[in-house]
Amino acid sequence: MYCVFFCLFEYNTLPREYMSTQTDIRFKRVTGEEALELYQSNDLNSLSELALKIRREKNGNYVWYNKNFHLEPSNVCIHRCKFCSYRREQDNAPGAWNMTLEEATDYCIDKYKPDITEIHIVGSVHPLRDINYYYNLIEHIRRNLPETVTIKAFTAVELDDMAKKASIPIEELLIQLQNRGVKILPGGGAEIFSQRVRKIICPDKADATRWLQIHEKAHKLGFRTNSTMLFGQLETREERIEHMIMLRDLQDKTGGFDAFIPLLYKKANNNLGINKEADITEILKTFAISRIVLDNIPHIKAYWPMLGKETSQLTLLYGADDIDGTINDSTKIYSMAGSREQNPSLTVDEIEKLAGECGFNAVERDSFYNIISKK
Repeated sequence: MYCVFFCLFEYNTLPREYMSTQTDIRFKRVTGEEALELYQSNDLNSLSELALKIRREKNGNYVWYNKNFHLEPSNVCIHRCKFCSYRREQDNAPGAWNMTLEEATDYCIDKYKPDITEIHIVGSVHPLRDINYYYNLIEHIRRNLPETVTIKAFTAVELDDMAKKASIPIEELLIQLQNRGVKILPGGGAEIFSQRVRKIICPDKADATRWLQIHEKAHKLGFRTNSTMLFGQLETREERIEHMIMLRDLQDKTGGFDAFIPLLYKKANNNLGINKEADITEILKTFAISRIVLDNIPHIKAYWPMLGKETSQLTLLYGADDIDGTINDSTKIYSMAGSREQNPSLTVDEIEKLAGECGFNAVERDSFYNIISKK
């Protein structure tokens, strides 16, 4: 551990390095082997210290958040991912839902509150929905919500299936959605890029190459996007690091990722058959390694509806700088998988408390990480 820790602060010419103008600390890009050595260490204090140095170089003392809500139009899906607790086989299955355009619009109007700046739209690949449903959905939302609300919509997996079903290039689909008001893509559907694991957990949907290709094309069209990794299921630490490095390589090429979100596998109500979830030590290590490896992605997000508020707060000490948003009890994906946050909602006061207790300042942002000044 210590040889890797100290080599990260050497004052010599190293590949992909950058220097802080404030502290004069120089970091070098870690290799996969070095990242694995850090992962295997039991020195959590040093790992926290290193991750904190890097996150402060990038984000100072800020913990970012936004005022947002989610729309999940349906959970009926053609894919059969073994880790998924959200998916239902058909419309009449217990626990299934499928919003019409009018129902989705009414939901958005109900969930919208003054000062909300983002709507996050993800769901499923419904077998009967064609591309016009999704075009019309975005148009309905754009007409009924203020222009100040940024539309973040559709994972690469959803986009891949839309384009295939409509027999159009992914670029055309992205342009059509962009013209209707989508500005940002979420990072879902990446799961773990390992082909070995994907053959077991999600063999019938867009693979790693396709996921990366769609995000690359989106970046070239001017979209900002997020990235994710599902961890704590069947993958190894080496496969997690490989996943991060593949994202890092694409970010070198396009610069289009704003945030990386480590997503914790939750074991309730799915078919993967794992009886034990990753423990707190593994979670904190994963966040720290993410911050260290992904030197070119500005933000590491602790998605609190998945982690829980207390664990999300701890990740702030291991490299996370973004705690997502207020949510307004608008997502079921992780509550259906057994998350402790069954009705996820956070107030600004709660976010400020979570950040302040760790020595940080909570700062409201828009979807592009511009600070929103308090009135």
